[in-house]
Amino acid sequence: MLEQDGTAQEWIGSIQDIEDQRSAEQSLRTLNAELEQRVADRTSQLEAANKDLEGFSYSVSHDLRAPIRAIGGFCTLLSHDHEGQIDGEAQRKIKIIKDEAERMGALIDDLLAFSRLGRKALQPVDIDMADLANNAYQRLNQNQNNGGIVFRLGSLPHATGDRSLFEQVWINLLSNAIKFSSKKNAPVIEVGAISDEQEHVYFVRDNGAGFDPRYHSNLFGVFQRLHHQEEFPGTGVGLALVHRIVTRHGGRIWADAKLGEGATFHFTLPKEYLNGRV
Repeated sequence: MLEQDGTAQEWIGSIQDIEDQRSAEQSLRTLNAELEQRVADRTSQLEAANKDLEGFSYSVSHDLRAPIRAIGGFCTLLSHDHEGQIDGEAQRKIKIIKDEAERMGALIDDLLAFSRLGRKALQPVDIDMADLANNAYQRLNQNQNNGGIVFRLGSLPHATGDRSLFEQVWINLLSNAIKFSSKKNAPVIEVGAISDEQEHVYFVRDNGAGFDPRYHSNLFGVFQRLHHQEEFPGTGVGLALVHRIVTRHGGRIWADAKLGEGATFHFTLPKEYLNGRV
């Protein structure tokens, strides 16, 4: 009898185990279905948001550019056609209007570039970073005639990333270094890198104006500037672009500086290509 009771208990226990397994499998199927639905809903929301963003970008690109161009154009016509009727003070004010219209156009261009960057698919290739940095500097030097700058380019390891985006990184970092060291008697810009087992650390160093380290957290925000427009012109979007590009590639970016003693911008890139990110 005891053996029969034991066998019955084992049999009942086996049935219970099967029921528990079936219940667990059903719960898992239900959970997977819910997750799939959430993913589908989220994908739909993202597609709608991207469509709205595309519409916004189109509106900014076309609807806002036209009046800004008109303001600048009419300022030029007013100054030229009525030159003899407008005194020096009026001419100065017209120039301010025209300059501000041009600055607004530059802000729109940078804002559009920033918004498009988040949607751009990465095209990773092997990049000769030294060649890319040197080409970026030579391009900037030709455009701005910065013959007095001492440019030191160290050995830079190759990296894997989107070449066109890292061209923007070097142009933005080097143009900042050129701009903020432009008032030095002997400006020096240095580009170099160090590596460890997991990542490369690239840097751009200048001996220019620097910035107050208390405001370091504002550096990489859109339209955040640490110097007055009259002193060093700019839109305040360049470093935000650099930050987004580097972080999309799995890297980090930071800066060290002292006011009046120059700045050093560092950014990292992992050595390995991981999960579709560089």
